[in-house]
Amino acid sequence: MSDSPVPVRVVFVGGLGRSGTTLLERLLGEVPGVVPLGEVVHLWARGVLADEACGCREPFGSCPFWRKVGERAFGGWSEGLAHRVLALRHRVDRTRRIPVLAQLLTEERPGDGGWPSSGMAELSEYAAAHRRLYDAAGEVAGCPIVIDSSKHASLAFCLAAAGVDVHVVHVVRDPRAVAHSWHRRVARPEDGRPMTRWSPARTSLHWLAQNLSLELLARRGVSVTRIRYEDLLGAPADTLRRLVARIGLRPRLDFLADGGAELSMAHTASGNPMRFTVGRIGLTPDEGWRTAASGRHQRLVAALTWPLMHKYGYRGRLA
Repeated sequence: MSDSPVPVRVVFVGGLGRSGTTLLERLLGEVPGVVPLGEVVHLWARGVLADEACGCREPFGSCPFWRKVGERAFGGWSEGLAHRVLALRHRVDRTRRIPVLAQLLTEERPGDGGWPSSGMAELSEYAAAHRRLYDAAGEVAGCPIVIDSSKHASLAFCLAAAGVDVHVVHVVRDPRAVAHSWHRRVARPEDGRPMTRWSPARTSLHWLAQNLSLELLARRGVSVTRIRYEDLLGAPADTLRRLVARIGLRPRLDFLADGGAELSMAHTASGNPMRFTVGRIGLTPDEGWRTAASGRHQRLVAALTWPLMHKYGYRGRLA
């Protein structure tokens, strides 16, 4: 290995949670030359500080992969580093900062818009920490492409505005299905505590905010490829083949077979319970929400998310 990390290409998986982002990351992680990192935005708090489990099921601090990444990128993980990155995130990586970050992408002079006088320096420092982590992870894994499935559009804007060459994969799913998923009770695999639940109305607003923000990112010249969750499950080979070609890799998809996929262990730092899955999984469309979610909730979500919902091709009948 060289003494300094070799720059890698960054694929950022964006979209609202429960839209299939973790599934897509796990599938892309099986493509030769790609290393999935999980939700890096949460690595600092949940990995470095809380020492939650890596996708390999080892505590973050005991995982050989992440220990090597930390040593190569920062000389080792530390609470001081994590607290500094979290402080920077609180200042620059916010949805309300997206309009100013969008101005930076068009090389316009940003207005005050709530942006602090030291904002550019903080943005650069915040993005640099991620850049060093990505490069180190790619070198430790021996892969030219890393995947960050942090989802948050604001982080994608931060990276792009700071000059990181990032390819964003924008994952969308029928908002009625997403709202049903957020309304269900799901336990966190790390400690058994219930995961956050949102009302259908709140989910609708977050669905709009994230997807409209990623639409804006594409209009600002950032490379964005949109993938529908339903297409990924309905035609996984075709969907992944097109996406992998866009990313610039050979579409070797021998892990797909007979309506399923074979997943190997991945060192993902955070994400939903699927990150721990190893072995065969089925890839079939999940339409259970159509009967499980109440008709009232479906109609409410459809009313709040129209017309973006229709732009993405979701016009199915309501229960």
